Amino acid sequence: MMKILITGGAGFIGYHLTKKIIDKEKSDVQIIGIDNLNSYYDVKLKQDRLKLLERFENYQFIKMDITDKNSLDNLFKNEKFNIVINLAAQAGVRYSITNPYAYLDSNLLGFLNVLEACRNFPVDHLLYASSSSVYGGNSKIPYSTEDNVDHPVSLYAATKKSNELMAHSYSNLYNIPTTGLRFFTVVGPYGRPDMAYFSFTEDIFNGRDIKIFNHGNMKRDFTYVDDVVTAISRLINNPPTTDNAWNELDGKISESWAPYKIYNIGNNTPETLMRFVELLEKHIGIEANKIFMDMQLGDVMKTYADISDLEEKLNFKPETSLDESLRLFVKWYKDYYKY
Repeated sequence: MMKILITGGAGFIGYHLTKKIIDKEKSDVQIIGIDNLNSYYDVKLKQDRLKLLERFENYQFIKMDITDKNSLDNLFKNEKFNIVINLAAQAGVRYSITNPYAYLDSNLLGFLNVLEACRNFPVDHLLYASSSSVYGGNSKIPYSTEDNVDHPVSLYAATKKSNELMAHSYSNLYNIPTTGLRFFTVVGPYGRPDMAYFSFTEDIFNGRDIKIFNHGNMKRDFTYVDDVVTAISRLINNPPTTDNAWNELDGKISESWAPYKIYNIGNNTPETLMRFVELLEKHIGIEANKIFMDMQLGDVMKTYADISDLEEKLNFKPETSLDESLRLFVKWYKDYYKY
């Protein structure tokens, strides 16, 4: 039986990934999810996700913070994980502007603890959440994992870039296969309330104004959560390997001589912010009262994922349009909040 640890297990992607793996693998896998259940957003939403996972006999949840090194080490020592998927992090670009220290604890110290645990209690594969935010001020599109990402425009992005560098060092030093996952604006049921599609829906239903930043002149590569977790689940058993022939002159910078790899996890179809709002209005059935504002600090004009590596490696291509993604989210929202 394969034993998998998912950190951030009560989170949006953590919940959907756990359900995906258990539904697919049935009794061939055991998953332990850990989460600190912090109050960055509604804890009840996290608890309700966990309630839906409790019905699986081969799932166990443990309340734990990855910054607690001793507890994490004891868990690794006792459970002997095959696979670790690190989704625990302090999320949010805008929150990092006003609460920078929260990102150092979870995204840097916490990830270091995960790496050290993988070093001291060896695993077959470590997968970890990065972000499209690492592309920062890049103007070349689509964003490729072969592009330079040395110009972050937020502390959140800087911590995610740091995670990739930290992972590479441990892949090199200790031969730990690591795979970084650069997520692009993930959308879906049981999503994060701080994300625009969720907060806009809440505001529209409650008759509040929605703020359209940069006067609507932005594009995002919205990616449905089921497509995201399908990609992750296929990568689990595809760890990167050592390549002694690799060199920096002609090798892909998303790879290395070490067992290290970076992937974009996106839809490869950027949509304008105004089309996003129009589709949301259509599925909610209410026209929003829009307030147009200037660009926010730390934000970027567009995101657009080059996913050619995923297509070549896994024959994977996202299947869910933005229209369908928002339809499914609004349906869930109405059911969950009793509208």
